[in-house]
Amino acid sequence: MHKAAPPANRLTIALAQLNCTLGDISGNVAKARAARVKAAAFGADLVLFSELFISGYPPEDLVLKPAFQEACRIACEALAQETADNGPAMLIGVPWVEDGRLYNAMALLDGGRIDALRFKVDLPNYGVFDEKRVFAAGPLPGPMVFRGVRIGVPICEDIWGPDPVECISETGGEILLVPNGSPYHHDKANTRLNIAVARVKESGLPLIYLNQIGGQDELVFDGASFALQADGALALQMPAFCESVEKSVWQRGPKGWFCEPATRVLVPEDIEADYSACVLGLRDYVSKNGFPGVVMGLSGGIDSALCAAMAVDALGPERVHCIMLPYHFTSQDSLDDAQACARALGVRYDILAIAPAVAGLETVLQPLFAGQPRNITEENIQSRARGTLLMSISNKFGAMVVTTGNKSEMSVGYATLYGDMNGGFNPIKDLYKMEVFAMCALRNQWKPQGSLGPDGEVIPQNIITKPPSAELRENQKDEDSLPPYPVLDDILTCLVENEMRVSDIVARGHDLEVVRKIERLLYLAEYKRRQSAPGVKVTLRGFGRDRRYPIVNKFRDNGQEKREAIIVPAPRGIVGMAERFEE
Repeated sequence: MHKAAPPANRLTIALAQLNCTLGDISGNVAKARAARVKAAAFGADLVLFSELFISGYPPEDLVLKPAFQEACRIACEALAQETADNGPAMLIGVPWVEDGRLYNAMALLDGGRIDALRFKVDLPNYGVFDEKRVFAAGPLPGPMVFRGVRIGVPICEDIWGPDPVECISETGGEILLVPNGSPYHHDKANTRLNIAVARVKESGLPLIYLNQIGGQDELVFDGASFALQADGALALQMPAFCESVEKSVWQRGPKGWFCEPATRVLVPEDIEADYSACVLGLRDYVSKNGFPGVVMGLSGGIDSALCAAMAVDALGPERVHCIMLPYHFTSQDSLDDAQACARALGVRYDILAIAPAVAGLETVLQPLFAGQPRNITEENIQSRARGTLLMSISNKFGAMVVTTGNKSEMSVGYATLYGDMNGGFNPIKDLYKMEVFAMCALRNQWKPQGSLGPDGEVIPQNIITKPPSAELRENQKDEDSLPPYPVLDDILTCLVENEMRVSDIVARGHDLEVVRKIERLLYLAEYKRRQSAPGVKVTLRGFGRDRRYPIVNKFRDNGQEKREAIIVPAPRGIVGMAERFEE
């Protein structure tokens, strides 16, 4: 009778932190093969991949398509056959149909076959996640047996609560391998680490946390994978925002498994991490969708300057085309600043005056507008002329239009629908105005690893220090219509991120009428945001997937003293908000 091999006392596990592309099954499989070859070169026994790596993550309703499910399964089975070569085994994520139910699965590929499967138990259904919509929940998982070692495979959300890991521990698990598709937001790395440490402390088991990287629509996955010893100490730290295949060597000791000294790199934090996320999100959106480059309006203002810097860092100056679109109200400062910014970034820079286009539109409208006073309508014709020109250039040459509105503007509707809101993607959509200022100052003295842009000052100081203006009328300033940005941003953070009552925001020192005005504008601008370009999520609650508010909405937080007024409609409705900004 054949005697089973004794359990391994040493395992070399490769961590494949890779940038998969949703729906590119053959491309993702090719990446997996390449990672396996690299892992074989340093003697790996097993290669760990991220959640749903074969399909890409998150697949949303695409994963409900039977042809897609079948293609993923065929690819997984083909990869499994390749492991008959005695090279490293693979633990890889794949959507899997079993008994008519669709699961978020991890497959152990070894010895030329699919040796084991584990299904995700805890399906997240909050914020950007809606996995209960598409997947069935798996049973509580026992460990897989690999080389005689009992390996627990809780999938992503499965470690955010105690039950799956407790089940693995109670059924003899020895090491936890945790594949993830965990998107970035402020301070997410610390949150993940604290969750992982809690599971390690409860179970007494060491843990590998493997996260994907890359942009997928509005989400950015930052990688930053790590491993913890059984006492919770950090054993390995991989880089953030870039691909990497790292070696980890595990030894069985008297007290269980431990990781030998391994890679430990510093990862960016705070505003540096936010900037890196914006760059990666823009790069992947443009490149994965096959655009040759981007085109954008460079106004001489701070928002477009930051977007231009991000675009160059993401794509390189040769793929970025900046255009100044001046009108009668464009200042000489703006002309000079835009040119200086373009020169510092090394991009192609053109000037297209919009006066003939604006005059033509006004001439066409004159029979209907005769006798009417000039107002914000004529201001917005300027913005819409610019939007039309940029979209025409995009249509002709194929470059994607970058949209440049920040979260402060998008919150209150201080933007022109079909004008400066035109475009394919907005890298600063989830950054408030004060964060834009801080990020410009940061970029002038630092740039992220892997950046394709130049060193040094790329955003002229005058752009950072001058008062922001849309320049749609003479001597216009943003603060003519809005509170100072530090005030506005704090109120918006309270309303959007924290869902605070108006009374509680006033208690922070804000004026009641200002808070009510901002709350009303926030609600009224919902219909604009529904039509806005996607953009990188960096806060805990970005517009779109995170914050889903109705467009038709007459609720206003009038406080305890005015409960009877709750159902009273606002004095003006959505129709009045079709312009750049109107109270």
